Amino acid sequence: MFKQTLLFIACAVAALNLSACSSSSEDASAAQGGNAAYVQDGSQGLGSEVQVGMDADGAVTVGDPNADYSSQFSGPAALRENNTIYFNYDSDQIQDQYIGVMQAHAQYLRDNPDSRVIIEGHTDERGTPEYNIALGERRARSVARYMQNLGVDVNQLSIVSYGEEKPIDPGHSESSWSKNRRAVINY
Repeated sequence: MFKQTLLFIACAVAALNLSACSSSSEDASAAQGGNAAYVQDGSQGLGSEVQVGMDADGAVTVGDPNADYSSQFSGPAALRENNTIYFNYDSDQIQDQYIGVMQAHAQYLRDNPDSRVIIEGHTDERGTPEYNIALGERRARSVARYMQNLGVDVNQLSIVSYGEEKPIDPGHSESSWSKNRRAVINY
């Protein structure tokens, strides 16, 4: 147990060092109007039905922050049942099919400013522990950034990366791995 804890701490420190090294290029990309966490064509992994625009202050907006998504879910219990965003292999790009899930969570958080969430980033078992901690963090940050773009206050969001440490499916096949590549929004 002590060795696992020590390994986790070492991985977390390594991930922080990696993110500190890479944040300047991501920040520069974001400042130029791009977002390194999303697809290269500028669509940010969004379908054509989702609005993408710029606020007067230059901030990128995704979706309609004033839209009513409450008809999809009745509250936090329903949100907890639909709180997982899955990712492709070695990717932190949010897929179109999860936009509605994040919009519903964002709507709830905007309507309930005292609510807080922890976004957990997870990976499959492939890759080094250090790389997987960093990838899990990028996935969690990608979800948090998207929710901020939908108007959620940054103080309502926390992120944590578990890397490969908490698999949903302990198998060693693509089917198992695809279930483990995820970000989970926890209230």
